[in-house]
Amino acid sequence: MPENPFMDMTGARPTSTLGVVIFSAFLGLAALQLRRKKPEQAETFNKIVNAFYAVIMRMVTLILRMTPYGVLALMTTTVAQTDVQGILNLGKFVIASYVALIIMFIVHFLLITFTGLNPINYIKKVIPTLIFAFTSRTSAGSIPMNIETKQNVRGRRRHRQLISFIWRFNRSKRLCWCLPAMLAVMIAPTVGINPWSIGFLVKLILIVAISSFGVAGVGGGATFAALIVLSSMNLPVGLAGLLISIEPLIDMGRTALNVNGSMTVGVLTAQFLGKLDKHKFNDMTLTEDSDDIA
Repeated sequence: MPENPFMDMTGARPTSTLGVVIFSAFLGLAALQLRRKKPEQAETFNKIVNAFYAVIMRMVTLILRMTPYGVLALMTTTVAQTDVQGILNLGKFVIASYVALIIMFIVHFLLITFTGLNPINYIKKVIPTLIFAFTSRTSAGSIPMNIETKQNVRGRRRHRQLISFIWRFNRSKRLCWCLPAMLAVMIAPTVGINPWSIGFLVKLILIVAISSFGVAGVGGGATFAALIVLSSMNLPVGLAGLLISIEPLIDMGRTALNVNGSMTVGVLTAQFLGKLDKHKFNDMTLTEDSDDIA
């Protein structure tokens, strides 16, 4: 719990990000109550928040544009201090990561198949969105294409709000789970911590879940989440440098998997609720009208 939210905004504590997230939750609740009692003041507050948000997101974008240069310096230092075998091990790690990602894609397609739907039709409809997610490395940036794809798969405009809710909920809950959890488990043994102990895992899950809400939905956001989680877990952040140097390679596949997971959940939910338009799902020549997508 934040004792001084303004101090936490400066990053004064290892758990400052968690404190800011909790403070933001209380602030949002107060703003919602203000909207009912004093809508004019609430509207003014919303405009101020949106203005700050736009400026900060622009600043984050500028930082991300400079990130490759910082990663290049990090990789140069790491490679200079690592032998050839260590570099080969990193290559094996990338391959192993993509094998795991492919397995999870297969699980998603099997879930589609088990519900009586044609996985080939599903793949043909979602492939443009997956390519965008893979190349952009941003789950949030693929929201418009993701919702459009779900509309094209489901064919029910009146359920658009349900589609949007499902995607946003999945995106916020799974945005940055993979990299922080992976790094924490791998680094913990180097400081004498058993990564499979119940206490460690419970703490890790709670911190990752809460911190994921405070990470910007931009390409490379998982890297920021990893640094937040490692510092909150009192784990050495410097040891993550070797893996972060190859993180963009893995992040592309992980982002595509994240987006595909949200679309799979939307299709399965529609199927279970009996709201899936199977004619639209199976018709590969039918596309969504512009009025439905707007």
